[in-house]
Amino acid sequence: MNNNYLSVAPEVAEAIATGKPVVALESTIISHGMPYPQNVETALRVEQTIRDNGAVPATIAIIGGKLKAGLSREEIEYLGVKGQEVVKASRRDLPVLVARGADGATTVATTMIIAAMAGIKVFATGGIGGVHRGAETTMDISADLEELAQTPVMVVCAGAKSILDLGLTLEYLETKGVPVIGFGTDELPAFYTRKSGYSVDYRIDTEKELAAAFKAKLSMGLKGGMLVTNPIPECYSMDPEYINKVIDDAVKEAERLGIHGKKVTPFLLAKVAETTAGESLASNIQLVLNNAVLAARTAAYLSVR
Repeated sequence: MNNNYLSVAPEVAEAIATGKPVVALESTIISHGMPYPQNVETALRVEQTIRDNGAVPATIAIIGGKLKAGLSREEIEYLGVKGQEVVKASRRDLPVLVARGADGATTVATTMIIAAMAGIKVFATGGIGGVHRGAETTMDISADLEELAQTPVMVVCAGAKSILDLGLTLEYLETKGVPVIGFGTDELPAFYTRKSGYSVDYRIDTEKELAAAFKAKLSMGLKGGMLVTNPIPECYSMDPEYINKVIDDAVKEAERLGIHGKKVTPFLLAKVAETTAGESLASNIQLVLNNAVLAARTAAYLSVR
């Protein structure tokens, strides 16, 4: 790779060089996941949570055509204010954005790519993309799943959003050989709720064992990442019947309006937040903070040589 495209913040570069734990963070949650100023406040709070748990945060984005691993407070504010004017960038968008010197907010897939380029092994996010409902006719499958199949980064999340077909998402990951781990749970969490009715591949109860499993995967030269699903804390979990009804209604409205592709998830999240009077947004923030804690502590064990 031409390293002229990659810009690693000095603090992050020093941590990587000296073997300190680093946790990557995505930027789509800033520009497309939440309204301003909550997006900026949450991004800074997540970074501080990672610091409080012994790791260095590296928020990832594309700014002025540069692949950035580690953003300044001013850069986070910039993305937050611009919001959905910033391109939601997946793997396919990188060449054009870089060539044009443009900005991009990184999805799970693109954050994994840039994290791997920089040498960061652990990434905390909210929820991953997956196989969309009706994908048997639309072929709408998130690039996040393909990235998990080929890029060696551990992704810590609260499961897949229940706007997706969770059963097909797990089948796809199994086909691609991606281990799906439940942290302290045998059941796949479904973002806003702790349960989905679907089983994970393995349950792991400690950060030390998570790190050991990922170290073993890397040492064996096995391609791809590892998906760690971390249930939202019980006190912030939403009622499954209620939130699933809200999501179903939002999906139907998106279909009626002809919304598809990368616009679907931001539309659905905004609609769900509106319908739940902000309750889903509050849950979203808490689950991201919860994932940041787990990712930081796991990165600390992973950095022990």
